[in-house]
Amino acid sequence: MRLSYERMTWQEAGEASGRLAILPLGATEQHGPHLPLSVDTVLAGGVAGALAEALGAVLLPALPYGEAATSEGHPGTLSLTADTMARVIADIGRGVHRIGHPALILLNGHFGNRAPAAQAAEMLAAEGIAVLCLDYPGLEDLAGAICESEAAGNHFYHADEVETSMMLALAPEVVRMERAVAEYPDFPADFGSRPMLLRELSESGTFGDPRPSTAEKGRALIDGIVAAALLEVAAFCEAHGIEAGAWQR
Repeated sequence: MRLSYERMTWQEAGEASGRLAILPLGATEQHGPHLPLSVDTVLAGGVAGALAEALGAVLLPALPYGEAATSEGHPGTLSLTADTMARVIADIGRGVHRIGHPALILLNGHFGNRAPAAQAAEMLAAEGIAVLCLDYPGLEDLAGAICESEAAGNHFYHADEVETSMMLALAPEVVRMERAVAEYPDFPADFGSRPMLLRELSESGTFGDPRPSTAEKGRALIDGIVAAALLEVAAFCEAHGIEAGAWQR
């Protein structure tokens, strides 16, 4: 049974207050010609939902905006500053703590959210609030074992076979495979260390080859991510003295 804030009454939220809370972090950002702007939000929400169900945790509504300034060269991208993103997450974390949830798990589905999520976790930790940041654990090994195409860059999956397969598993009705194109940009040596627009590297907005994508690969990727996440949650709860009843079904 999935425990979702989007469907709960306030009484039900109170009854579930002793459980872990999971916040999916998404974005509204271009994802090539074949995927919608909501990819990161859909994927983070889908993985977080599966993880919440496996844990018996509470699923919070996904944040549909993130730090996506590098994609502003393409229409449709809406970005928050890193500081704004961190403060929003921190405010939600404080609310989760006030309600009584023993910890907040951040399930991140967007590259640009990594730094703001870490910043928010540090802010909350200073206030005695336990936070675990998960960024699709195990994905690199899973992608290497499951996908046919090469990744465009290390730890960088954008509108490629990974994301497209996961979208085919979670929301196939919004995937337009007939529009999918492959593009492998040449990343500069300082990629990720300075501000740059991704459109300067990929006109299509695709990084990699989405054409071999299938829903079966997507389901295998999601299952593998959830399995790896469960191990991290168990270690986190043990380290923070969180009783098994708060997270084990």
